[in-house]
Amino acid sequence: MDIRKIKKLIELLEESGLAEIEISEGEESVRIARYSQLAPPLAPAPAVPAAPLTPSAAAAAVVPAAAPAPPARDENVVTAPMVGTFYTAPAPGAKPFVEVGQEVREGQVLCVIEAMKMMNQIESERSGRVIAVLARNGEPVEFGQPLFAIG
Repeated sequence: MDIRKIKKLIELLEESGLAEIEISEGEESVRIARYSQLAPPLAPAPAVPAAPLTPSAAAAAVVPAAAPAPPARDENVVTAPMVGTFYTAPAPGAKPFVEVGQEVREGQVLCVIEAMKMMNQIESERSGRVIAVLARNGEPVEFGQPLFAIG
């Protein structure tokens, strides 16, 4: 199945508010779910009265320590179109597809996301300079997670 068709299915899933969708086309089929089947859905936290937070403690609780800075107005954030494992290079030990500071053009491969033993090339949607790599090589990524900032 073509990656463009899969991207369209993901957009359809987002627009419809459905939790998952499965499509079969001949011998091929694809199932896209908003939530991973590996981890059970999160149960709501029990209502336990907590001590009030001071403003500085509340800010620390909301913003993770390693959160990347939000993109500037002239930056484009490339997000993960699927859940999988993020790789910066085509093979272990190979040169990365792109590096910070490198000029990229529209359609250029930025990374690979491995999903269900398939390597999916993620391409730049615009030309520009790679400002930041927002995901770590070999780490899992979620649908919609920021991967690159391109300015």
